[in-house]
Formats: sequence, structure tokens, C-alpha cells
Amino acid sequence: MRERADQDMNLRGYLEELEEKTLSPYAALSSRSRGRQRAEAECPLRTAFQRDRDRIIHSKAFRRLKHKTQVFLSPTGDHYRTRLTHTLEVAQISRTIARALRLNEDLTEAIALGHDLGHTPFGHAGEKVLDDLHPGGFRHYEQSLRVVEFLEKNGRGLNLTWEVRDGILKHSKGRASIIPGPEDGPATLEGQVVRVADIIAYINHDLDDALRAGVITMDDIPRWCLKILGSRHSQRIGTMVRSLVEKTKEADDGRLHLDPAVLEAMEALRDFLFENVYESPTVHAEFIKAEKLLRELYEYFLAQENIWEKEATLYGPETSRHRIACDFISGMTDRYALNLYKELFIPRPWLVY
Repeated sequence: MRERADQDMNLRGYLEELEEKTLSPYAALSSRSRGRQRAEAECPLRTAFQRDRDRIIHSKAFRRLKHKTQVFLSPTGDHYRTRLTHTLEVAQISRTIARALRLNEDLTEAIALGHDLGHTPFGHAGEKVLDDLHPGGFRHYEQSLRVVEFLEKNGRGLNLTWEVRDGILKHSKGRASIIPGPEDGPATLEGQVVRVADIIAYINHDLDDALRAGVITMDDIPRWCLKILGSRHSQRIGTMVRSLVEKTKEADDGRLHLDPAVLEAMEALRDFLFENVYESPTVHAEFIKAEKLLRELYEYFLAQENIWEKEATLYGPETSRHRIACDFISGMTDRYALNLYKELFIPRPWLVY
């Protein structure tokens, strides 16, 4: 009985052995992680990457994603994506790909769940404002890393493994090549999977949301893209995922691959979204308002002398007001920013009794 109890409490060791026996030679093994920022005792029940996933899910920054914009600002409809639902879709697609390629699902999921923790309110409109105002610029992927390394847990961070932090930092690709090269992508194949799954997710769900909002119609979408990828949401995701899995297995070289025709159609759809959705008058008009709101909040907090007293123990005297204001605003949800702006800048009626 004592021996059985010891085995049960060393489940981590069993899971690490299972990874060794069943995962691809290209997979990252939790037992061989490069470690954490600070050394700590291992969990008897969970591998290092499972533990990272759990820490991200239980973080405050993760909970705030439910009220942060994906594309449409504070949508009143119940079915539009938010930054949280985007994150969950990326995690689902990433896990499907990782399982098919026999990669480490736990590492893949942890990176996917943490990749957008540093995103601003109002999506890329908020990122643009902070990039303009904060010395040195602002990039949401760097802020995501800052969240897990410092801002969570009152300056102690989540103490995640190096592999998860690397995947979070290098997940973003903008309008660069969808398949990361060895010089610009994450160090693990799991991190590279999340990077591609991120674009698979947003290409498809942003298209879906734009159709629902009436910003575009099916007739606007390039016909040849739909012919290659599929006319329905699920068909397009399936085509992209199957192509990635099949071509990567076929190459068997430790890198990700896509069928050239599928890759070309994905890039064309991404360009179509930028030109017809993200930069459309309907969406862009609201982004201009959001940029003005965040700019005024940033400048207001930058000018305050004693407003950051409660943050003194977190930051220390050497931290600039720019850094503190940037952290504060980037962590806001859309509705918090809207309510705070109203409280600070919109006069209240004076009631006389």
C-alpha cells in the first residue's frame, strides 16, 4: 500500500517517462526544460509545462482577456470574439496540431493561453497609442512576457519555464511570413505551432465576425481563396490544419511546412482582412475614438505627482512614470478604460437639494 501511494504521488515522473517514450524526437520534453527564473521544488503531480498552463489560467491577466477587444470594440452582440475567446481558439487549434505531430501538448497549450496576456484594451488601436507614447515603443508580445515575468503576483511574476516564456515572446508575426524561419521564430516547435495557430484562428474568426457585422459579404472574399480553403468556417480551419500537419510530417525535418497553394491563400486572406476589415471605415472610426481616449488617459497619469504611491513597493524609485503608466493602461479592459475616462473627464451634473 505504501509503495502504491508513493507511485501515485510521483505521477510527474510517470508523465515525464511517457513523454520520453511517445513524443516525437522534435518535441520539447518537460524533464529537459531549461528551467525557471527562480528555482523551486517540482510538483509531484504535474509536469513543469502543466504547472505553467495552470498558473496562466489562474492569473488575473488571463481573466481580464474576456473584456478586451479582438476586432470590434465592446460589441453588444453575444457572439463576437473577445481576446479571451481568441486565446481559447488558438489553444484548441494548437493542441490539435501538436497532438497530430506528437509534440508536447502541455507546452503548446501553455504558450497559447499566455500569448496575448499583455494585449492592450481596444486591440491594436491601444497598442498603436502606447507604441507612440511610451519611450522605446510598445509591443504586446513583449508586454505579455512582462506580465508573466513581473507584473503578476505583485512583482514576482508567474515564474514560468524558459520554453513557455520564449514561445510567448516570439509568437507574433504581424504581416511577416506565416511560417517562421529559424532566425525569427520560437526555439521550440511547440512555440512555432502556436505562432501559426494564432494566424489560423484570427484569419477565420475575424472573417466570421466581419461577416456577422455586415462589414463584408461572402461576395467580397476572393473566390480563389475560398476554392482552395473552403467556403465554410470549419472547412477553412480544417484545410489549414491538415495541410500543416501533412506537409510537416512529409518533410520530417523539425520545421513546420504548408502546401504552397494553402499558404498563398492564407496570406491573401490576411491581406484582405487588413484592407477590408481592420482598416475599413466602420471599424477604423471607432478605433480613432479609442486612440484618443487612451492617449488622454496616458497623459493624465503621466502628469500625476502622487498617484503612484501604492505602486512604490512594486516598482521601486528608479522606475519611470512612463513605464508605470504604460503597464497600468495596457492592463485595462475596454470597459474599465471607458468607465475611468468617464469618471476623470466627463463632468457630472451638480445636484442641489
